Amino acid sequence: MPERTAYTFDSSTGVPPGVGPFSHAVRWGDTLYVTGQMPTDPATGQLVPGDVVVQTKQVFRNLAAVVAQFGATLDDSLMVRVYLTDFSDYDRFNTEYVSWFTGPLPARTCVGSTGLAVGATVEIDLIVGIPS
Repeated sequence: MPERTAYTFDSSTGVPPGVGPFSHAVRWGDTLYVTGQMPTDPATGQLVPGDVVVQTKQVFRNLAAVVAQFGATLDDSLMVRVYLTDFSDYDRFNTEYVSWFTGPLPARTCVGSTGLAVGATVEIDLIVGIPS
């Protein structure tokens, strides 16, 4: 049976500090579960100002920094869960979203939320297959 290992990274890796009590990622065998990333600047830990497109770009930069610690890329994502505070942003979000993948798109869930931590408009978590 695989061993469960939790990881927390510091901002020198490009991963922003956590906004709560959690690990940035948990590895179980060749599967990585990545905590929902917020649109926070790794250098300051503060929310980046801007609309859903600006915030989505920062979230994906943060996610990419986490998966890079395991030799993975966003294209290794198996499942993506997206949380939006305003579904009128859905089309604009999707346009930005697809630009972060070069291969076939992963499975995805997108849900509306009445609020997210730090006042964010978007949060995304991942399940990633770690390449051999």
